[in-house]
Parts: sequence; structure tokens; C-alpha cells
Amino acid sequence: MDHALVVGEALVDVVVRADATSDRHPGGSPANVAVGLGRLGRDVELATWIGDDDDGAKVRDHLGASGVRLVAGSETAQRTSVATARLDPGGAAAYTFDLAWDLPTELVPRPAPLVVHTGSIATLLPPGADAVTCVLDQHRPTSTITYDPNLRPSIVGPVGPARRTVEHLVTMCDVVKASAEDLAWLLPDEDPADVATRWASAGPGLVVVTLGSAGALAVTAAGAKVRTAAPHVTVADTVGAGDSFMAGLIDGLWSADLLGSDHREALRTAPAATMEQVLTRCTQIATITCSRPGADPPTPAELASSGW
Repeated sequence: MDHALVVGEALVDVVVRADATSDRHPGGSPANVAVGLGRLGRDVELATWIGDDDDGAKVRDHLGASGVRLVAGSETAQRTSVATARLDPGGAAAYTFDLAWDLPTELVPRPAPLVVHTGSIATLLPPGADAVTCVLDQHRPTSTITYDPNLRPSIVGPVGPARRTVEHLVTMCDVVKASAEDLAWLLPDEDPADVATRWASAGPGLVVVTLGSAGALAVTAAGAKVRTAAPHVTVADTVGAGDSFMAGLIDGLWSADLLGSDHREALRTAPAATMEQVLTRCTQIATITCSRPGADPPTPAELASSGW
């Protein structure tokens, strides 16, 4: 059966709201993508780095509740990492982190996933970042590789080295999704549409930029360009919205039969109408996530009943 492999951090998010109330729940960008895929009905496993502690148990139970399996070896960290998200009055999050990241050498995923996804801290924080690159190299001959930089400037170091790493990873991938905030920090002098076009000529078949309340834009390697609007919604917070969009993007390309190494050319030349349909659904998924607290992506039934 076709399945997805997600590689990257899982941790516990502490969300502190503008009124000083807070709560604690599992998170981490790649883990959120895995949960989003699981809730959309996809067969998905997560290669990560959590501890055999209370926070690790919280993460494990959360993943399992959405049908996400942990790759053997993922629970061998000394402790489970923590991210603190402080929300402004509009619900936007600023993050601080107490974390460590690696992948164990004995990590053994199932063979030949249809798609391998990674991103965020896992691709930039040593020592695990090098291990992630090795996983991508291992699976590229058989799998679609998807990537979301999802940058955290407070922990990834100076922008110059981060830019070089991100742009190298872009050349290794088939699908790249970045946010306007990512690009404003990484490439402040370039228009997001220009970045998407440049990156789409560097290797990926598809580059998508999310624009918050302004929707999203996409560029294929063959030159198709699509822009979609976002539905209006009362925002609870933006935690996990980009990750649920990423899960929706993988799911939509899966449904369109555009994943797998043998479909690379079909992805690169996908018609604008197909991309518009995929992006519209991704935006709806992210909007639902924004409408409720925390990284809580929807199921297909919730998406169907949303009216969007």
C-alpha cells in the first residue's frame, strides 16, 4: 500500500496567549504534517526524535490518535523537546525553543514510500540535519520529496548559512512550500512570486508560497502559475496552519496521481486547473485550522461540512 514518510521534529508546544493563559499540547512542524495526513486518511509514518518521558508519551498518544505510526528508533532521545509559542492579540505566534535534534542510526522505515516530507528545524539543526539529507538522498530514486522550510530565525542561526542550506535543499526536492514570512526573512529583497519562479527552475516540479489571509500562489517547472484566495475566518490562532496546508498539498497531489518518482514529469507539467483545485482545498484546510486553537487540522468530513 502506498504510504508517506515524514522526517523531522516532534515536540510539545506550550502556547501562551495574549491574556497570559496557556496550554500544553504536542506539536512540531513535521509531526503536524504527519497528523494532517493521518486525519485526511493517508497511511503515514514519522521518523523523529522524542524521549521516553511524559512529554514523549503525550506526543506518541497524539500521533497514534490520528493514525500516525512512529518509525522504530524514534523514541531514543534523552528527553522530548519543548517549543513555547507566544501569541499576539491577533493570534500570530512567536516561538522560543528548548530542543535537541538527531535521528538514530538504527532508524528503519518501511521501504519505498510514495512521498517523503521534511522541513523546519530538522533540516537546519545539527547533528540531525545531515541525517535528514541522507534520508532524502536514499529515497529520491523512488519517492517524491517534499519540503517546507518553515524557518525559526531564533534557532537556525545567521541568515546567510540558512539561505544556502534552504536553497540547496530546494534543488533536491520535487515540491517546495514556503510562507511569505519565510521568504521575507530569507530573501527580503525578492518578491515571493519571483522566488517561486526561480526555485521552480532549479529542480522542483512545484513551488507554492502561502500568503496568509491573501491566499497562496503556485508555480510549476513548466511555467503554469496559479493564485488562490483564502476564505474569511475568525482566527483563533495560526499555530499549525502552514503545516495543515502542507498536509493538504501532499494529499491533493496524491489524489491527482502526481506523486512517486515515475510521476515527476506529470508534476512538472501539471495544468493550472489541477493546481488551482489542489491549492483551493489546501487553503480551506489551513483556514479551518486557523479557526480553532492549536495545530488541529480537519478530517475530510469536517472539511466537507465547513461550507468552504
